[in-house]
Amino acid sequence: MQKIIKNDKVREIVTYLIAGGLTTLISWGAYPVFKNLMHCSVFMASLLSWIVAFLFAFVVNKVWVFESKSWEKKLAFKEFVAFLSSRAFTGVLEVVMVPAFVKIGIDTFFVNIVKAMHINIAVLFTEGMCSKIAVSVIVVILNYVFSKLFVFKKKTEKADETE
Repeated sequence: MQKIIKNDKVREIVTYLIAGGLTTLISWGAYPVFKNLMHCSVFMASLLSWIVAFLFAFVVNKVWVFESKSWEKKLAFKEFVAFLSSRAFTGVLEVVMVPAFVKIGIDTFFVNIVKAMHINIAVLFTEGMCSKIAVSVIVVILNYVFSKLFVFKKKTEKADETE
């Protein structure tokens, strides 16, 4: 297993999946806190959970996944802006799609499946939670592509482009 992880491309994908999973769990964990404990709307709970997850994701992706360890102000700012720009699209996608999925009945569809499977995890019955999970799959994939191609490009990749 250690030899597999030593391959840079495999290591990057594995660490991204772990980081993406943790980011997703943070987003999912924050959502019911904002929705149930702070009594936010579906839209506001989705937005606030995205912000919390975004900040976590930036640091983890920068340092661990894509190994861009410099915190020199100019570089860190450039990466932050690029990360924010690339995540803005998927953030808007998530914030808009979760309520849209609820409205068109996707949430009800998944809640009925969960009930039929006799899964009694209370947080899954939070309004919008099943829709948030469904949208998260799309978002995680898009976020990797954007981070890999536009945000944390290694110097060798930049040099290849100029040739």
